[in-house]
Amino acid sequence: MFYLIPGLGADERVFGRLQPLLRGETRLLPWLTPEPQETLPQYAARMAAGIPPEAEGLLVGVSFGGVVGLEINRLRPRLRTVLISSIPDASCLPPLLKLVRGSGLYRLFPPQWLKLFPRAGQWYFGVQNGEEYQLFRQILRDMEPQYTRWAVARLLHWDSTHVGRSIQILGTHDRVFPSGPTPVEYLIPGGGHFMVFSHAEEISRILNKLAEAKAED
Repeated sequence: MFYLIPGLGADERVFGRLQPLLRGETRLLPWLTPEPQETLPQYAARMAAGIPPEAEGLLVGVSFGGVVGLEINRLRPRLRTVLISSIPDASCLPPLLKLVRGSGLYRLFPPQWLKLFPRAGQWYFGVQNGEEYQLFRQILRDMEPQYTRWAVARLLHWDSTHVGRSIQILGTHDRVFPSGPTPVEYLIPGGGHFMVFSHAEEISRILNKLAEAKAED
């Protein structure tokens, strides 16, 4: 079983190329509307409510979805978390995001501002022209302000103490989450932050291999 968690502000569309290539049952975990002042562990508990306690398989999270996946994994330890374009713990936040956190700029300039500057977002997220860019524009258009403000704040102030182990799949050209202080299990040459879409074939091969190994455990 593959449990799929999209990135911040995204939905099942980011898995449009990947999902048909996965050998096994897949289930999308859609984002919930956060409650006022809800903590990340509380939110993850609500996300995990639909997953049986004895569930096994891969919990695949993209970007912020990987962070939420690691929090869900605390509650569903029989799953194995796989991070795509994400970070395994808070120490891996890149300098730019640490600066944004320290300055408080995220409170003044929420992600919705990217709607005004889509080409800047295209460069930052490594989105190619054509179909990818059109999907990226649609995701920006559909961003929900309440959710994105909450998610950015929770990401920047994530307490990853005692978070479980994970498997990281990262692109060599990821500007959002470049390689950090921890080893990366799978580096995708030329992959940017949007590689779940652009490099779906390479990622599917890794995930199918991991699923087979998990089934043999």
